[in-house]
Amino acid sequence: VQLQASGGGLVQAGGSLRLSCTASGRTLSPYAMGWFRQAPGKEREFVAAITYTGSVPILYAETVKGRFTISRDNGKNTMYLQMTSLKVEDTGTYYCAASVRWSGSYAPGYDYWGQGTLVTVSS
Repeated sequence: VQLQASGGGLVQAGGSLRLSCTASGRTLSPYAMGWFRQAPGKEREFVAAITYTGSVPILYAETVKGRFTISRDNGKNTMYLQMTSLKVEDTGTYYCAASVRWSGSYAPGYDYWGQGTLVTVSS
């Protein structure tokens, strides 16, 4: 399955963005999904993960809990990451990923990765 992340951009601190991850080639519904991010000079880190159906468990990194919301619309073959109260430290390239088995925050467990979309939060 090919994943395409979009929706990144430049936003001021305190602002909001919604990222989308659209699949082509196959339906997204059999896959658990996740968002990861990588800041310049840092390792890729987990952001959020959602199950096949969007039901529990839904996981968030502590750094984004309460500010970010992950969701999916299998009918549209799309996953979303609604980001609010953005902080400068949220800056980075955001990647979406899909896994056949539930992988949660474990990046090596994901089978497919999108190309990333850049989010820049200015102070």
